[in-house]
Amino acid sequence: MIIDTRYYRDGVEIWEWSAGTTRRTTVPYAPSFYLHLPDPALHRELLESLEAEYGAEECTFRTIFGECDGYRIPAGREIAEAIERQTGYAAQLYNVDVRLDQRYLAGVGQVPCCCLGESRFSLDFPIPFRTMTVEVEGSSFRGEAFRALTVVHERHERLGGPWRTALADLAGLLASCDPDVVLFPRSDLWLPRLLSLAREEGVVLPFSRSGRYREMAQKSYWSYGRTEFRAGSLIPDGRILVDTIQSFQYRESGLPGIILGARLTGLPPNLTARFTSGTLISAYEVYEALRQGIAVPFRKSDPECVRKFDELKAADRGGMMFQPVPGLYERVYEIDFTSLYPSIIVACNLSPETLGFPERQGFLPEVLAPLLSLRKESKARKATDPAFAGTDALLKWMLVTCFGYTGYKNAKFGQIEVHEKITGHAREILVRTKEIAEDLGFSVLHGIVDCLFVQDGPAAVLKERVESETGLPTTVDAYDWIAFLPMPDGFGAYNRYYGRLSTGDLKVRGIAARRGDTPVFVRDVQERMLSTIRDAEDCKELAALSDRVGEQYREAVAGLSMAAPEDMAISRRISRLRYSHRCPEASAVAACTTAGIEIFPGMQVSYVVTDARTWAVELDWSATRFDVGYYRKLLDKAWLEVAFALDQAKKGLDSNSAWLPGDASTRRSVPTMQTGKSRCQQHHGQ
Repeated sequence: MIIDTRYYRDGVEIWEWSAGTTRRTTVPYAPSFYLHLPDPALHRELLESLEAEYGAEECTFRTIFGECDGYRIPAGREIAEAIERQTGYAAQLYNVDVRLDQRYLAGVGQVPCCCLGESRFSLDFPIPFRTMTVEVEGSSFRGEAFRALTVVHERHERLGGPWRTALADLAGLLASCDPDVVLFPRSDLWLPRLLSLAREEGVVLPFSRSGRYREMAQKSYWSYGRTEFRAGSLIPDGRILVDTIQSFQYRESGLPGIILGARLTGLPPNLTARFTSGTLISAYEVYEALRQGIAVPFRKSDPECVRKFDELKAADRGGMMFQPVPGLYERVYEIDFTSLYPSIIVACNLSPETLGFPERQGFLPEVLAPLLSLRKESKARKATDPAFAGTDALLKWMLVTCFGYTGYKNAKFGQIEVHEKITGHAREILVRTKEIAEDLGFSVLHGIVDCLFVQDGPAAVLKERVESETGLPTTVDAYDWIAFLPMPDGFGAYNRYYGRLSTGDLKVRGIAARRGDTPVFVRDVQERMLSTIRDAEDCKELAALSDRVGEQYREAVAGLSMAAPEDMAISRRISRLRYSHRCPEASAVAACTTAGIEIFPGMQVSYVVTDARTWAVELDWSATRFDVGYYRKLLDKAWLEVAFALDQAKKGLDSNSAWLPGDASTRRSVPTMQTGKSRCQQHHGQ
């Protein structure tokens, strides 16, 4: 099976693994692209020049919209961009920026990490590779040298002593063990430093089986409303190197997810480990297009059509949510549509080329259908076998982002009207689900785009009715109790709730224990409180736990001043390097600059607040103190999130409150503007 690929010197270099050994072959492969001109006669001289210098030839090629007359030009991106400029951007170009190794594999029907004859869409695939873990003791951010190296293979070894000795020992282990996969926390930061130090010491570190490394440049970019940062990295040849801390795919799906990503996209695992889920779903669509002989557009030439404001207002409304009434509720069910948006794409045949021709088989529905089937299988198998959690996570995130890419301006196969139709169908489905629930006697408590929380009714009948009428798969979770938290204005928060499932597990969303910027001390305290209330099987038992949880809070307050400063670290993403107002992020940027740490927008910085009045901070690794008053406020917020459910439970013992049995109208703890049995307010996302 193929373990790695790259395009190098007019050929595709392929690393194949078999029975524990790897071999490298190079296949000659010349790039080419397609050109379509709306009026070729206007560019006759250009076409004659392309024919004479590059061997351009007339041809007919396929796009998702159908066949297209044009020219095949055996040249690379530089020539394609020159053609764009010379034609005043009238030229329509295809297959210009497709990775050439991916394009070659699609042409011969192969993908990495998949044996010949094996289905890419199978969850039962082996991972026969030898794996080694390498860890460096030291701070990767401070520019200091490492203190020691830890290597885990068949044994657990700590490599210390002088730098040259430790590096030579590491080189020896890499050579003798010859791992196929190296799991290396913060390798994107440490590897360049180790290679440089090894060169100075006269040691060759064989992380790359060829001795060469591909460089992936660092960059800051804007994604889903926030600034992100991707660190630069060195990618070895013939060996899979995973930064286990910075790789989102590894954190979410582990090595099985990275391997499945390679099988689906035709990209080498070194790239699937580093790319976002959105990039992976886009790469999957590109591979499928190439495999089917469909040309991939370089730049989209189908801009959004001009529409009246009232038409745009009606169409572009995003997802729908029902605002909950804050309170504590028993006997609640959550009905959730599995991969709702991609399911709508497939069920409703939504693709750019089907907008005016719904009878056509759309490209997007065709290529997403196998992923949906695979996700359905992975979700079912994960329920009984945790080994499938990684592959299920990869598929979940790929399918989540496929919807967003239909509206992304640079998406190869997207169009904003498709995006709007998907959300339109989703709103109709959620409203219809609400109506079905009310017809069956449920009270509707809350709804978030693709799920609905309902109370008091036949859950099995609801699931059957919804699936029958919508044609979409659902799952139903039963809660013994659930708390919907209020916002500061008293209205229900859309995404802050927690509740005990009938399995005994606690589902938590949006509170301190789930937030990435919550200090470890505060998170640990809230998690202990949540662990305590998880034992309550109903609201009466929850009320009985109030004193015990309150004691946990008081113990935390008493021990706050003695906590370790590093446990107070707050990790936040830096959106810019210059701030116009005083804030902890601005102080953190200044502290990094003082410490000689180079930072970029989108990076995460961990700091400890030492004086909240002036927003003075110290970096987490050097912090010696913290502002006790500031962290007391954070602790109080975490406590109040848990105390809300406890207070509601105690109130319910003596009054007709939200959780007591009886008619829905007697359980209202907060007035609602929604008519009928729904206890929530309807809103559209923007």
